Formats: sequence, structure tokens, C-alpha cells
Amino acid sequence: MAIGSLAVLGQSAPASAIEESRMNRVIPAPVSVTPDRHGGAFELSRDTVISVDRGARGVGELLAGVLRPSTGYRLPVVTDRRQGAITLDLGYVPARLGTEGYELTVNRGGVLVKARTSAGLFAGVQTLRQLLPAKVESRTKQRGPWTVAAGKIVDFPRFAYRGAMLDVARHFFTPDEVKRYLDQIALYKINYLHLHLADDQGWRIEIDGWPRLTEHGGSTEVGGGPGGFYTKAQFRDLVKYAAARNITIVPEIDMPGHTNAALASYAELNCDGVAPPLYTGIEVGFSSLCIDKEITYRFVQDVITELAELTPGPYLHLGGDEAHVTTDPDFIKFFDRVFPMIEATGKKVAGWHEFLKATPPVSGVAQFWGTTTTSELVADAAAAGNKILMSPANKAYLDMKYDESTPLGLSWAGFTEVDDAYDWNPGAYVENVPESAVLGVEAPLWSETLENSDHIEFMAFPRLPAIAELGWSPWSTHDWASFRTRLAAQGPRWEAMGVDFYRSPQIPW
Repeated sequence: MAIGSLAVLGQSAPASAIEESRMNRVIPAPVSVTPDRHGGAFELSRDTVISVDRGARGVGELLAGVLRPSTGYRLPVVTDRRQGAITLDLGYVPARLGTEGYELTVNRGGVLVKARTSAGLFAGVQTLRQLLPAKVESRTKQRGPWTVAAGKIVDFPRFAYRGAMLDVARHFFTPDEVKRYLDQIALYKINYLHLHLADDQGWRIEIDGWPRLTEHGGSTEVGGGPGGFYTKAQFRDLVKYAAARNITIVPEIDMPGHTNAALASYAELNCDGVAPPLYTGIEVGFSSLCIDKEITYRFVQDVITELAELTPGPYLHLGGDEAHVTTDPDFIKFFDRVFPMIEATGKKVAGWHEFLKATPPVSGVAQFWGTTTTSELVADAAAAGNKILMSPANKAYLDMKYDESTPLGLSWAGFTEVDDAYDWNPGAYVENVPESAVLGVEAPLWSETLENSDHIEFMAFPRLPAIAELGWSPWSTHDWASFRTRLAAQGPRWEAMGVDFYRSPQIPW
């Protein structure tokens, strides 16, 4: 038994109790879990196959890719039905399960994951992973047995949007580092990754016709490091990699503020025609595109057009926050020109909630990042029909320190321990914003102090699963005592995955 994963049961717990316990330790908490106390368990063997419908082969191959290294089994992915298989079935499920819901049934004779779409099958597969021993996540061969408790799980998400954000502008993260994060967040049914691609400290995506954005603007980062950027081919590969894991990339180019990297790259984007030096600090609010120059809008048009071409997802994020040197009339003037550019691409505009000052189209999504539970701007937008994405900084910002001794992160929104990240209700958090107006939740991870994957993991885990559960699980399952126990069971899994997580003293690891 993995040390620490089932401490509540004691070392002498029978195998059946261990398996049943895993069924009740899934994160995010499923809608319903019904153990079959008389059905025994399914055990993976050398003869097990993964049987899939034709439209589910990709999900089957991803599952096999997780299970093969640790078990040493071949686990071929086949399209015929067999006894003793893990079966991924695209077919009828009750309408309430929607497009991402699934039914997972386990008995001695096999595992059946059934869903209407491959997205639902993918979600079911992430649950199945957590029903297996934690060491199944290892990249090297381990000793079995590989058992799954008998029973049935019926599950579907509370909110359509369950996001994480990674700031690759303050510090650049390579495509492989982003892929590593994608693999980690997929386990907890996160379905959007918001990439903050440009800021004062760096520009990270190629734009044809504006090569100095990456050649010069992408050449540094906070602290003066080498920076970096994604070629269009690399970005398309990230989009494809994410899509295979049921994750949609949301690209963000913040504007009209947070734009020093662009202003330093092209003098003509500045009102005085003089390019400022590159910036490697962390202060904000000092930069702005020139609102009255036509070249500003040619530049923005090119950026938006190319981002839309790179992104099959529905959203383009335009930032709009902390534009402290842009007057409100100029801010409104700017976005009055820019919002129609987004609509012309067929995308929906997203932005930090300050962009509501400019009255985006009703299809626009406002990302709330305030530290209080009131915002007249956000409440008015919700009443007008805009959807709200919840990211309160004192709850959902993964870059906030856990406590005063945390070696990484910032603390301007306060310290955020695991219970802080978990103990809030996105559907009733902001006054006069009903749950019907809430698109979902997102956990931003800003990178002023983060330089590598270990840093990302230390700040994201164990808090990201808390935000993931708020986004997926029904509010009726919300229970801190249950969550901290289930979270403790993730520790051995993260160890097997090589995740450098923070061992919060709140959790009984």
C-alpha cells in the first residue's frame, strides 16, 4: 500500500477496503459514487486490452500511455469488444450528463466508461486513473496488483469552464514545460489553459510582419534572463497537445496596458515615437499603446487576426487590466475600435473585469480577479447578459504565498492556504452575480517569481485541485473534511508523477 495514501484505514486494512476507499477519494468529487460491496474488483493483467469505439482511439491511447510504463503490460488498444477489457464506449447516456459527463462501471469482468463524447470519455478515464493504486502513475515498472474496486460512478461538471492560467510573459516556459503542466491539470478535469503571452517583460508569440516583437521584445524576462518565445509551429503543437487532453488554449495579449515589450520593439507604437528600454522589473501600470495613432489599430488587427488563426477555441483574451496611464475615455475609445475586430474573427472576447468599463458585446466574458465580494461593474455586466469567469485573487491566484515563509510567490492579495482556495462558492461569491451568470472558475498562476516546472508545481499543488473541484463538483459535495482527506491521498500519486508539491500542514499527508 502506498504510504500515506490510506493512512485513515491503517496498514492492516483488507484489500477490498483499500479499493473501495480509492473509489471515494476521487478529485474532483463525482456527482455520485456507488460501491458494489459484493462485486469484488477488476484487476489489470497481461491479457487486458483497451477496447474503444473508433471515435475514442485517442483517449484509449492516452490511457495506455499512462498505464504501460508502470504495469509493464502491452495493453493494446483495439476496436472489437472483449471480455476482461477496459471499454471506452461512445453511446447513449442520460441527457443530464451533457457533453462532458460519463458513467463508469466496474466489476470483476471489466471496466466500462460510457459517454456521449470523447470529452466525456476522457473525464471518465481521469477518474479511472485515481481508482488505481497511486504508483500506476510511475514512468518505471512497478509491482502490482493493479486492482479497481467494483461499483459505479455517475459524473458531470457543474460549470462549463474550468481553467488554469500560466503566465509565460514574466518568465518564459518552454513548450515542454507547458506540456508538463497540461498533463498535470488534465488529471483534475481542467478544460481550459489560458496563456498570458505578452506583458511589459516579454512578448512570446510570433506575429508575421512584426518580427521584432519576438526578436527584441521576447529577448528577456523578469530579472534579465534570456526570455524566449513560441514559433507559430510550436504554438499549434501546444494547441494540438492540449486538445488531445480535452483542454482548449485561450491566448491572451494584454492591452492597452502591460505593453512595454511591444512598445520597446516598435518605436512607432509610442505616442512620442521613442521606444522605451526593455523592462525586467515587476511593477505594473506604467505602459500603454498610443490610443490616437492609426498604426496602433493596424498592429492590434494583425495580432488579433493571427491569434484567431492559431486558436480553434472560442475565446481571445485581451487583458484590459491595470491600464493606469490610460484615461477612461481613451480606454473606451480603444476598445470601441478593438471589440469589433474580435467579433469579425468569429471569436468571443474575454478580458479582466476592468474591460467592462468599455462595454464589451454581450458575448464577452469578464474575468473577475478582485479581492472583495462586491463589484457593481461585474454585477451590472451579469445583469446585461455577460458571463463571468471567477478568479478572485485572494482565493484562486496560485502565485500567492501559502504563508509568510513561502519561498516563492507574492502576497499582495494575502496568504492563500489550501482551505482558503477551497472555501468559497463560485456560484454565490460576488454579490448580485447569480450562478446562472457564472461561466466557471480559473486559477491564474503569475510568474514574477517562478522560473521552472518545479516552481510551477510547488505553487499549483495542492491548491489547483481545490479550484478544479469548485469548478467540476456539485456544491452539495463541498466538504473540507472530506476534501483534505482525499487530497492527502493524492500525495503518493504526485510523488509517482514527479510533482514537486507543497506539503501543506493543513493536509494529513
